[in-house]
Amino acid sequence: MSFLDILHLALRNLRQAKLRATLTTMGVIVGVSVIVTMVSFGLGLQSNMLERFKALDLFNEIQVFGQGLSNLVGSNRQGPRDEGDRSSRRERQATRILDDAGVKEIAAIPGVMYVEPSVAFGAFVRLNDKVLTQSVGGTNVPNESSRFQHFAAGRMISSPAADEAVVTERFIKDFGFDKPADAVGKTLELLAPPNKKDEEEEETPNFFGIPLDDPGLDESSAVEIRKFTIVGVLGELKEGAGQGGLRGMMPGARVYVPLEVAHKWALNNRGPMSQVALALARQQGSLGENQNEGYDAAVVRVTDPKHLTAVRSKITELGFGSFSIVDELDQIRLVFLIIDSVLGLLGGISLLVASFGIANTMIMSILERTREIGIMKAIGAENREIKLIFFVEAAVIGLVGGVLGVLLAWGIDGLANRLAYRFILKPQGASFVDFFSIPPYLWIGAILFALVVSILAALYPASRAARIDPVRALRHD
Repeated sequence: MSFLDILHLALRNLRQAKLRATLTTMGVIVGVSVIVTMVSFGLGLQSNMLERFKALDLFNEIQVFGQGLSNLVGSNRQGPRDEGDRSSRRERQATRILDDAGVKEIAAIPGVMYVEPSVAFGAFVRLNDKVLTQSVGGTNVPNESSRFQHFAAGRMISSPAADEAVVTERFIKDFGFDKPADAVGKTLELLAPPNKKDEEEEETPNFFGIPLDDPGLDESSAVEIRKFTIVGVLGELKEGAGQGGLRGMMPGARVYVPLEVAHKWALNNRGPMSQVALALARQQGSLGENQNEGYDAAVVRVTDPKHLTAVRSKITELGFGSFSIVDELDQIRLVFLIIDSVLGLLGGISLLVASFGIANTMIMSILERTREIGIMKAIGAENREIKLIFFVEAAVIGLVGGVLGVLLAWGIDGLANRLAYRFILKPQGASFVDFFSIPPYLWIGAILFALVVSILAALYPASRAARIDPVRALRHD
């Protein structure tokens, strides 16, 4: 018999037992749909996470660390391990201070677009008759970071020496502005204790320690004030993979001022711990009298993500520590591989159960068609052809069940996405997110897997049918 004859005979046999074939196929449909749905959910989580990393501009930047003051004085942090301990370990990998000379050397590495030192501190900010503690950061001007490309109102700081500031939308809400545009043009004030050196130089006239005059409380002498004009309000992404996130690896802040201004302010207004560490470092000779400790960290942006590895190697050769999100990708992929494997295994169990149904259907078919099998063997049908008939029947069940199972999984994924958006994301003001991912290799692999499992389930029934004695089969009623 030709293959077309065998296929025609197999389809005829399935049509004669429509109900049984339909129920068996439904078992395969459920098994395949469960596998595809569960694995696609794991792949969707992985895809969404990588898309978010990309939208937050994390694949183009490297965080660089030099020796900090804690390393220069030889102190070790104690207590529970946290993100601060991580940065401390990277600092210990560094062998030199990240100063202006180091920043220039890093900027000269091929593939580096720019280097932005990290300067961040907390300060009292006065604006709109309110005084609040806010985080302040320094930024390069001009700045090509994606963080400074989207403004809710206003523009970027005009020059590195300008007394201008850029703030976030959360900042203006804290200070009572209704709209971002209302804050543009306003003057904010950074407040700090007066510089001790200035106090010594301007000592109040006294007579044997008794002040000659008592001017009373003068606010201008009680605090140091630096004024900045708000020229822009950074906008938050409301849609897409990067919505609500902080773009880039630069530490976040509520107020951004020119880098040089921020660095000078941070040096002139050190905290007590920083003053002690600086004094110890100079006392021990780790830091020269006229040398400052440089920057805690810097962000290096590469021209293309493919240069990331080469640039990091050069940074290490210069004596600095570094971190990139790529460091975590291998571990992230391993975690998702385990998750996908577990989800696929759970779905595979349902397809295994369906294979028992296929075997049962084939065995019942043998019992019903014993006389027919005997006639085929009596007129010259070979055992190979008898087996092939049952294999083709099982393959048809597996193929049809696999295709319909994939289609059902697509429908389930689409419905789940709509329900999640309607009842979870939309009430929170978030945009639509596709929680499932069905790449071609997944649905093709699921169909092939169903086909193979169905054929394997038919091995015993096909062998049993081929061993039937034609003489006894002809006598079978």
